[in-house]
Amino acid sequence: MDKMKAQKMGPLVSKGQYERVLGYINAGLEEGATLVCGGSHPDEPNLSRGFFVSPTIFSDVKPHMKIWREEIFGPVLCVSSFSTEDEDVHLANDTSYGLGAAVLSQNSDTCERIAKKFEAGIVWINCSQPTLVQAPWGGVKKSGTGRELGPWGLLNYLEAKQVTRWVNTKATGWNWFTSKL
Repeated sequence: MDKMKAQKMGPLVSKGQYERVLGYINAGLEEGATLVCGGSHPDEPNLSRGFFVSPTIFSDVKPHMKIWREEIFGPVLCVSSFSTEDEDVHLANDTSYGLGAAVLSQNSDTCERIAKKFEAGIVWINCSQPTLVQAPWGGVKKSGTGRELGPWGLLNYLEAKQVTRWVNTKATGWNWFTSKL
């Protein structure tokens, strides 16, 4: 791993998360996915301290595998092939989670069409991971709750209250409870 790549990929947040990610990697191997690269702590002297996991890629991943079905929250990419756009969308949406998704294509119409079909809180087109602070961010299904960032996110921290005062004492109808006042 060259120094530039090491600077872009930080360690996992804790020993527990580090062990969790390694557990997912082991599950992928046990279930028959092909490890293309990574899968362990990097063998780099400057990364010996910390909970680093080398960027990991699995191929031949099947939809029933744990690494395909669950959120790993580590540097693990699962690759699977599909034949049709409908199969692609089905594979992407056939999960209880929906934090983020990405679609990559040179055809912008294809990107837009698929992005609309993905069940995810954010969909990146021809990129992955940038999150704009001006726009709401959050997952769907079992991924995340509510929305954060931007004006929409601020509203999640506010609690609206309605206060109604009756001011027309001569009108009938709504003031039935104050008629003797």
